Amino acid sequence: MSAKIDLSHIGVILVEPQIPENIGSAARAMNNMGLQRLILVRPKNCDLSRVLKTATGPSWDVVETMEVWDDLKAALAPFHFLAGTTARIGSLRPALTSPRVLARDLISLSQENHIGLLFGPEDRGLSNEELRHCHTIVNISTAAFSSLNLAHAVMILCYEIAVASTEQPVKPMPRLANSFELEGMYDHLKEMLTKIGFLQPENPEHWMLNIRRYLSRIPLRAREVRIIRGICRQIDWYTRQIERDQTETKPSRETGVS
Repeated sequence: MSAKIDLSHIGVILVEPQIPENIGSAARAMNNMGLQRLILVRPKNCDLSRVLKTATGPSWDVVETMEVWDDLKAALAPFHFLAGTTARIGSLRPALTSPRVLARDLISLSQENHIGLLFGPEDRGLSNEELRHCHTIVNISTAAFSSLNLAHAVMILCYEIAVASTEQPVKPMPRLANSFELEGMYDHLKEMLTKIGFLQPENPEHWMLNIRRYLSRIPLRAREVRIIRGICRQIDWYTRQIERDQTETKPSRETGVS
């Protein structure tokens, strides 16, 4: 029997969408392909009358149950694996996968984990800051003109996810750390690596991006995140001990009386 992606574990996340009709068209594309969870983060315009006009009747359920968040980190917190989309690629945003390859990889991953697909605003796409939350970056190959309509991009990914299947036995990937746990770990790592001088305080995010990419290659479980945070706590304790010992052994200044 073929194995397929658990569509109930897939969420489409639109970051700062600007055009209500694109939100509705994205909801329609999701409903066409069997996806139901739509999340908006800081929408610029969410005129429901315009959204529902392009969603059309059968897709209104997707719109009626969609979530709206003001904070990206809070919106991403429950997800165990995040894939960000981009038309622009380069050293800071390498194209790590394609929609078809991503869909194939999600077959086993989605059985026990919740997956978020991130799409940026129509005029600029996802920023480097927003993409840093993602485990992988997806690029949709095009011809000369690389910019896709938001709803078209949503449809392409949803289609590949809906039709992906395998006849091979699938071993579900165990539950991974969610975004809330990972972001707490990365903040802790940044603090400790800055404290011991590994990161320069002027630009810690440059090196943290490399660390994020490295750790994203090995999807971390919650227990492994706790181990890394335990190492950070030990570094913090050890450096505080050294600072205390240095303070206690520092010779006091001699004072003279004339």
